[in-house]
Amino acid sequence: MITEPERLPFFVYGTLRPGEANHARTLRGRTAAEEPARITGALLYDGPGYPYAIAGPPEAVVHGDLVRPRDADYDEVRRVLDLLEGYAPGDPHNLYERVATEAVCPDGRTVRAWVYLAAEPLAARLRATGTRIEGGDWLRGSG
Repeated sequence: MITEPERLPFFVYGTLRPGEANHARTLRGRTAAEEPARITGALLYDGPGYPYAIAGPPEAVVHGDLVRPRDADYDEVRRVLDLLEGYAPGDPHNLYERVATEAVCPDGRTVRAWVYLAAEPLAARLRATGTRIEGGDWLRGSG
């Protein structure tokens, strides 16, 4: 098992957001704090039942929530989220990559956080044929 030094909160933008199905399955009762946030430099695409975020231009924005797991649950939450997102450190076949980003909270604070971005083969397909969610908020839909 690879131990990662940074125990960052997670920026979530789809089914892991509070009130959504995967939040109920994986995060409910395991978080110390949850708050709205946004990240820049990413684009959001509609998927079959959930969105995909990919790296984008600096001005692009994705809206979501900053979720901080409780200390006692952190390692298990990270393990479950990695499994859910098809991510294993260093695996070239990952569906998503977990990368550190800067999330901006409504009060202007910037918080370093993990985000799952679509791995490059999937990101390339989304750029070519995907349906972009204008405004970067999956809960508001793609129209």
